[in-house]
Amino acid sequence: MLDRILIVDDDRNLLDSLRRQLRKHFDIVTALGPQEGLNALNEQGPFAVVVSDLRMPVMDGVVFLSHASRIAPDSVRIMLTGNADLANAVKAVNEGRIYRFLTKPCETAILVQVLEQGAEQFRLVQAEKELLEKTLRGSIQMLTDLLSTLNPEVFGRASVIKNYAHAVAEELQAEELWKIDTAALLSQIGYVTLPEALAKKVSQGAELTEAESRLYEAHPKVAADLLSHIPRIEAVVESVLYQLKRFNGGGVPNDRRRGADIPLGARILKVASDFDQLLSQGLSKSDAVGILRSRRGHYDPAVLDALEKVLGVHGEALIREVAVADLTEGMVFSEDVRAVNGRMLLPRGHTARPIIIQRLQTIADNMGIAEPLRVHLPNPPLESGS
Repeated sequence: MLDRILIVDDDRNLLDSLRRQLRKHFDIVTALGPQEGLNALNEQGPFAVVVSDLRMPVMDGVVFLSHASRIAPDSVRIMLTGNADLANAVKAVNEGRIYRFLTKPCETAILVQVLEQGAEQFRLVQAEKELLEKTLRGSIQMLTDLLSTLNPEVFGRASVIKNYAHAVAEELQAEELWKIDTAALLSQIGYVTLPEALAKKVSQGAELTEAESRLYEAHPKVAADLLSHIPRIEAVVESVLYQLKRFNGGGVPNDRRRGADIPLGARILKVASDFDQLLSQGLSKSDAVGILRSRRGHYDPAVLDALEKVLGVHGEALIREVAVADLTEGMVFSEDVRAVNGRMLLPRGHTARPIIIQRLQTIADNMGIAEPLRVHLPNPPLESGS
């Protein structure tokens, strides 16, 4: 497949000439002027390389490439111009984050070589991003699965919270959904420092003493400190840290951030976590949303609207009864999974993954599990796939 290149210039003849010169080497898209270029970035991307003229009416190439860097940050940007003064070159590189600066006329062989180098740079960036995302998500899922075997009631909540957080984030058209998914999966890690009795009081919505409140409110900081040692997930750590922060600025951390200054991931986590907590107390979904709306200043109204819309669009999933031997990856437990002696093994909302299925089959063989199990496969986007 040929690398996709966008060329922007206000000279139609030049665009036609460049298309003829380069079409054997690349998938060329041309745009007559900066506005058409921005439209192409939004509607026809992604592009490996974006080439822009410097001198264009209404918006020069520096401003255009600055906009391009926000719309398509991974695309490599190249300036092609007949105005080869040093000041313009420096401005273009600094403001538009330009990969190369070429002058007109540019020999076809040189232009092809530079575009190939730019396309290779784009592929490297994409490959690194894909590797990072897949590696992190796989490692984090393994971590949460392992932790859930130690404390299923607490860490099982993370899977449920992630379902709602993902659906809300998708409804809000949030960028980089994997970061919000990851923050949700890791949001409960700080619970490892809480006494079991305190964790149970929180899940039941019981009133906490002042000392208990301080201990509970410290759990996001504990989690953030643990996660801060993992490189390149700063946005995830920030969302976990601010998950208890109220939209009006109240709560922890005790700083001046409020409203849109609070990370979107944290605002979504706050709604998803509190909503799930209300459901665990036996409230219906509509009653739970009503209580969230009654808490003035606690939540981002846009996030609440998104949650309500998602709940309206996605009805209850079909419940199935299965034996432990019939579990398959992706099933979500609609009721708590318990041993025959009544011991809690997994909470409702937890997703059946290979390590979980293997563990349940081992317990079924040795201790016995209360069957049948009640499971469902929720409709997108409330599915719990990572």
